[in-house]
Amino acid sequence: MITELVNIFLYLINNYGYLGLFLANIIASSTIVIPLPIAIAVFASGSLLNPLLVALSSGFGAAIGEFVGYAIGTGSRKVIERKWKKWMINTEKLFQKYGGFWIIILFAATPLPDDIVGIVAGTLKYPIKKFFIASLIGKIILNLILAYAGFYGLNWILHYFGN
Repeated sequence: MITELVNIFLYLINNYGYLGLFLANIIASSTIVIPLPIAIAVFASGSLLNPLLVALSSGFGAAIGEFVGYAIGTGSRKVIERKWKKWMINTEKLFQKYGGFWIIILFAATPLPDDIVGIVAGTLKYPIKKFFIASLIGKIILNLILAYAGFYGLNWILHYFGN
């Protein structure tokens, strides 16, 4: 299954460029249980396309894909509230203490499991616009790093280890 999805990503990116990256990132970020290797595609695309546009198209797609986790959190709020009330109270305190906006950015901009933060944000009824903006900022930061690493790194790798 993952191989097929990777092939779909490669097809989208090869045939549609930035739009393909956007769509591939929506798909990759929509999966909750299975992390998909979209970072490799962003890295490689950064060496072939404009890294800034790679990061923007990938970041927007990834932020849109994060709505799936948010929706799961919103839809499961009553069940979570019933079964894990204490956990919800503690998590809400963390969001208030450290600022949910910054927590979302941190998780979105790093390899930390940001799907969980999306579910938590939905469960806590965190404002959806703020969730999207924080996710977008974090995903653009992450994809800027990946795309520019590809832009500079792939050429370096090929220079020293290539043919």
